[in-house]
Amino acid sequence: MKKHLLLVVMVIISMAMISCTQSSTTLEETTTLNTTVDYTSMTTLTSTLMTSSEVLTESDFIETLLSQMTMQQKAAQMLQAERAAITPEQVQDLGIGSILSGGGSHPNAYDDDTDTWYQMVYDYQAAALSSTAGIPILYGIDAVHGNNNLYGATIFPHNIGLGMANDADLVYDISKATAEEMLTTGITWTFAPALSVVQDVRWGRTYEGYSENPEIHEHLTQSAILGFEENGVSATAKHFFGDGGTTDGIDQGNTMGTESDLRALFLAPYYDAIEAGVDTIMVSYNSINGIKMHGFGYWVSDVLKDEMGFEGFVVSDWNGIHQLSGDYKNQIVSAINAGVDMLMEPYDFATAIDLIVEAVNDQLIPIARIDDAVGRILKVKYEQGLFDHPYVRLSDSYLYNQDHKDLARQAVRESLVLLKNENNSLPLAKDGSIFLTGPGADNIGYMCGGWTTYWQGNTSADIGVGESIKDSFTRILSASGESLATSWESADTVVVVLSELPYSEGVGDNTNMTLTGGNASPENAAALQVAQSAKAADKNVVGILISGRPLLLENYLDSFDSFVAAWLPGSEGGDGISDVLFGDYDFTGTLSYTWPASYGQIGITSVDFAYDPDLTMFPYGYGLRYS
Repeated sequence: MKKHLLLVVMVIISMAMISCTQSSTTLEETTTLNTTVDYTSMTTLTSTLMTSSEVLTESDFIETLLSQMTMQQKAAQMLQAERAAITPEQVQDLGIGSILSGGGSHPNAYDDDTDTWYQMVYDYQAAALSSTAGIPILYGIDAVHGNNNLYGATIFPHNIGLGMANDADLVYDISKATAEEMLTTGITWTFAPALSVVQDVRWGRTYEGYSENPEIHEHLTQSAILGFEENGVSATAKHFFGDGGTTDGIDQGNTMGTESDLRALFLAPYYDAIEAGVDTIMVSYNSINGIKMHGFGYWVSDVLKDEMGFEGFVVSDWNGIHQLSGDYKNQIVSAINAGVDMLMEPYDFATAIDLIVEAVNDQLIPIARIDDAVGRILKVKYEQGLFDHPYVRLSDSYLYNQDHKDLARQAVRESLVLLKNENNSLPLAKDGSIFLTGPGADNIGYMCGGWTTYWQGNTSADIGVGESIKDSFTRILSASGESLATSWESADTVVVVLSELPYSEGVGDNTNMTLTGGNASPENAAALQVAQSAKAADKNVVGILISGRPLLLENYLDSFDSFVAAWLPGSEGGDGISDVLFGDYDFTGTLSYTWPASYGQIGITSVDFAYDPDLTMFPYGYGLRYS
């Protein structure tokens, strides 16, 4: 298998780790030893197969292993636990199938280094291989714009910015770079990319979607997935399906429509994901016409698996099955019978294992459904090469290196959208008199947004990587012997950087989509006052908006000669923005979302039959150039 061979090559250049027979070790002890497992010293189901003289095909290996597993061992493979809730000893006792680090779940502290992360993953893997089944775990993480849980990792623009760039090669390279930075910690599964076709920008996850229009998802989906899976990491297409179409943009809400309309709008990216060979697909929290997706067998089994031909495994979202009706046992039965193969049960995993066994004994779940689920999970593990090389790791030379920083900077440049440029406001002169203000001017945490260091993002101005807009402007001006002005009155140009505060998921749901309400920074109001005063004084006023979605600009746009949508550009936002604003590069980004002119236009998108671009503030596909 292609991914298997790639991992073998990766092992050659990786830091070598010791045999799984030892439950814990230090990094210094493992740097010169082999990554392959010494199965001859073990007495597990897997070791019997791995040391057999008979050469087994993938299907024979999986079928033989399945035939030898107990129901408890099979049930355990169908569970994923949160790192903070399970010990290596429990992993060994239960033989659990997977572990994840949720957003902000670090081994010890937010600034843990790669060695600390790897040691944790190694200890869990060693414990899994010492269980009675001896089946390696898959370790998952939300690496959604870089390996964003890891302190010191490159933070790339969120998907909304990549949709504005609409560059398939760029998206592939970002997935590849993210995979490499994940592998510095030994983690081989990411819950990305999100394929949310967002229909209402009030939704708190808008920035996780490339666009309101499936044509952009279809252009980028395969590149996003192949960038991970051709470089040693399993991808996850999420969230299946309709998560971007809930009524009024309510997170985990209800998506309504005829089957034909829902298929045309929300299924399109998943065909591309399956064609790209995506390993896993995550079920969405939302309902379809009132029925929760986690229990909707028609869509998960009949459509996704049977009709669309998905051969990987389906994983639930965090505690997602708890939104189904009935007690815990009924929720488990409903989800598994609907086609969910792995349950992301961060805290209730041990009980869930027992209830799966009980449900099979009570004939509530067919054994064939269990074997199908476990077979799919084992298939992904086999093709990823985990049975041969469970301790794969890349060196720290892949973490926040110059190539990745340059790539992130390029992504920023391509994602910027120029909405207005009057009176030759831009580009800026490198020897000009510039005053810089606003909450986003000197805050890298704001530029990165949610899913950075922590689940809800990192509000710190310094997150350990990157350069702020202020830092970048200062460096550029100093090269010409200039410095930033200390007041707007003394400057010729006033640059105002407005910002949303970081957020993720339902915390970001917003019914007040203005520059001064909802999730907007409270400091925007004062910055807008500066813009109005500077405009009245006939200064050149430049606006930059750091946000996870279009916001209502109201009459404030009149206070700016030029206005740039920078989205959530990530750690290299300062330099990438400067590259374009100072004219070293032209703007190339175009709107992958409609920019509404009023609150009543929110929810009107380019896929609507009666879409009139002339009625919007800025229509889908809009973007100015210097040229």
